[in-house]
Amino acid sequence: METETETETVAETESEGVRRLIVIVLFEGVDLLDVTGPPEVFSLVRRETGDATGYRVVLAAETMAPVTTAAGVRILPDLTFDQAAGGGIDTLLVPGAVELDERRRVHAVTDPAVVDRVRTLAGRSRRVASVCVGAHLLAAAGLLDGRRATTHWSTADQLAAEYPAIEVDADPIFIREGEVWTGAGISACLDLSLALVAEDFGEELALRVARQLVMYLKRPSGQSQFSVPLEPVSTTRRIEELRHHILRNLSGRLTVPDLAAHANVSERQLTRIFKTELGTTPSAYVESARVELARQQLESGDATLERIATACGFGTTDTLVRAFRRRLDTTPTDYRQRFRTAGGGARNGGAGEARGGGAGEARDGTGGGGAGTDTATGRATAAGR
Repeated sequence: METETETETVAETESEGVRRLIVIVLFEGVDLLDVTGPPEVFSLVRRETGDATGYRVVLAAETMAPVTTAAGVRILPDLTFDQAAGGGIDTLLVPGAVELDERRRVHAVTDPAVVDRVRTLAGRSRRVASVCVGAHLLAAAGLLDGRRATTHWSTADQLAAEYPAIEVDADPIFIREGEVWTGAGISACLDLSLALVAEDFGEELALRVARQLVMYLKRPSGQSQFSVPLEPVSTTRRIEELRHHILRNLSGRLTVPDLAAHANVSERQLTRIFKTELGTTPSAYVESARVELARQQLESGDATLERIATACGFGTTDTLVRAFRRRLDTTPTDYRQRFRTAGGGARNGGAGEARGGGAGEARDGTGGGGAGTDTATGRATAAGR
């Protein structure tokens, strides 16, 4: 039987029909920023609009007792899971938690009791979103089967191994599959939240909220959470030297034969070593490194696309655009408009970009462009962590 307190809570939610109800799941050991970051974004919607529309955010837990987060900070729930299940939920937001094994490797935690609650609440929600390793809870609840999803880079391999029915993509900062959203690294919860605001109230309001958060821009989902130069070093000295050779010579010829000759190995052996050591192919690695360099130049300078394409080894703007579409799901001009730091010029040099929207593939990491459709899988710290 529903208690008086539960009845009041549900009634309060339903009486505020003009506001979208967001329920954030709480449990012991949850990551603090996963819980507190999104409400900051949602609260600014009301400030920016100046009216009562927007969101009502509540924290739900098994009981009303304080919940201790991974940071040691205790948080008081607003209502219990049973109370939350009694009303219509617009968005269920699922944060995550991790633990370290004896070798100090990170593993996502999935408490079966929390998984059951997530599954139940998801069935009463218009949409569901996970923050960081919260994707593992969605996966355990069966909500990601047959879908593409992301999570924090440190647990992406675990997610893929434990749930083969999920297409795990560790690169984007967030992914939307229908009404199920998954976010990447911890601070990417802000990007995910801004994307939800954009869907509900439009891009213009989301950008105003981003400015209030002193975020220079609202990052698109295709923004990578990785950075090629920051990848862990290889355990093979020869490949580590070759990686540095690539990064020093991105404007030159870096075909598979060229790289194999430089490393004094066969092309087949080179490909096998790259797969083993870096989890990608030589050509895909070269393209990722070139895109990374191009990103830096787009963010900090005002060089034309033609000049950037040449400096980064793409050869043509068409090849540059295709590489950006493959790696970041955006175009160089759009990336520059979103990410350019203060002081950069406005000379976009976008000639040829309309022609580069196709899915054509370059064969090698040559001076004429990137190669293949393999996704680089470097595990590194980056903007989306």
